[in-house]
Amino acid sequence: QVQLVESGGGLVQAGDSLRLSCAASGRTFASYVMGWFRQAPGKEREFVSAITWSDGNTYYGDSVKGRFTISGDSAKNTVDLQMNSLKPEDTAVYYCAARFRFSSGPSYRRDIYDYWGQGTQVTVSS
Repeated sequence: QVQLVESGGGLVQAGDSLRLSCAASGRTFASYVMGWFRQAPGKEREFVSAITWSDGNTYYGDSVKGRFTISGDSAKNTVDLQMNSLKPEDTAVYYCAARFRFSSGPSYRRDIYDYWGQGTQVTVSS
């Protein structure tokens, strides 16, 4: 059974930076794609960022482009999200997600991911 565990959330002020980490356990081979989503109260879960290990491509939601950076280690099944210039609207629970099989679907779609973490709270005060 695969487990994803996020860490690094917290309370910060607008303009600050925060780094989230996610580690997958339970599989001995690399995942195909790992990503981050977030969900604010009363809103749908939205795509933040993803990385496909086969080609190293990274993807970002429009609201975080230029501020967030995804990175990680495919062999270790770990992925980080460096968040800079945080805004109050970035406040949400951030979820790590992973898929271990190839998928032709775009990484911003929630339904391509097989495994999800429990989430970590990020709160940005103004």
